[in-house]
Amino acid sequence: MADAVNGAGTIVLAVPDVSILEVAAELATLGSVEESQVVLHLSGLRDARALRPLERTGAALGSLHPLQTISDPDTAPARWRGAVAAIEGDPRAVVEGERIARLLGLEPVRISAESKSAYHAGAVFASNYVVALAAIAARLAQAAGVPAELAGRMYLPLLLGAAENLTRQPPPAALTGPVRRGDLETVRAHLEALSPEDRVLYARLGLEALRLAREAGLDQARAEEMERVLRDY
Repeated sequence: MADAVNGAGTIVLAVPDVSILEVAAELATLGSVEESQVVLHLSGLRDARALRPLERTGAALGSLHPLQTISDPDTAPARWRGAVAAIEGDPRAVVEGERIARLLGLEPVRISAESKSAYHAGAVFASNYVVALAAIAARLAQAAGVPAELAGRMYLPLLLGAAENLTRQPPPAALTGPVRRGDLETVRAHLEALSPEDRVLYARLGLEALRLAREAGLDQARAEEMERVLRDY
């Protein structure tokens, strides 16, 4: 490890979150990191304090988190282009993080250490939970008699269409569907058709959709009635 970082201007710890502190401590014990260097880690949750064993070296410490989902490493270079990278830490580390982000085609944005948990939770909603929702949709399609292979992909054009709308419109304008229209009969039918567990999730997400629908101009009386229907479940 000492040989790997010797002479490097910037050291990037691309390790699991639980290993950042351990690797930083090992580098500190080895005496491998110098004051002139920058050390960054790639965690979306942890901030520069995860590198605290290296504080006594005087090196600039920070984090750089590429905000993109990568399930296949071969796709990473192309998928990083145009994505955002969240950066925080010591001033010199932030400047270096921004430079690296731009080299990779990422758009850097500075955030505070204290805001990383909320920022990263947003990433989970935007990515991981979308996958979970797609899996629920496929399960419901199968329950309706759709073959499993088709059920797994039949909603993808709908999902991609919603994402495409969001590239051109803010969420209130991009929202479509029964909650946006104030279609009480359809929402009631959906709730009746779902299991108790799925009904709770549908209703909770429906209330979030209703907030957007109100912003988009849904009639106040219809919105209030929709809220009563969703809260009844």
